[in-house]
Amino acid sequence: MIAYVTVGADDIARARRFYDALLPALGYALTEGPEGLSYALPMTPGQNPVAPDFYVKPTFDGRPASAGNGAMTAFQARTQQQVRDLHAAALAAGGTNEGAPGFRAAYGSHFYVAYLRDPQGNKIALFSSDPNEPGRDD
Repeated sequence: MIAYVTVGADDIARARRFYDALLPALGYALTEGPEGLSYALPMTPGQNPVAPDFYVKPTFDGRPASAGNGAMTAFQARTQQQVRDLHAAALAAGGTNEGAPGFRAAYGSHFYVAYLRDPQGNKIALFSSDPNEPGRDD
């Protein structure tokens, strides 16, 4: 099980605007501190934390942050409409489009996805795969 994902950011305030446009709508709560941003799903008292957490931090070695070539973090939305809404919100908050919301021929008929990059260049996917919603072939 993946416990957490960390991406580097040189401008934490700019990164926060971007991720605040996405993650709270998906149920993540933000804790901000001198070490950066920590987004976590709510935890029921007495239960183990819900994984994975998502961290946005300055680099440990002090060199400029860089996006991984081939690296991507995907967040599951509840509906296709939420994918569209969050993609638009993320673009308005400083992200760049890497693929408009929609179905892709290479994926299952109910896999609805949008791609974008955060202000640092990290690739993000937003997807919904609810079989109760219209599919690519419907």
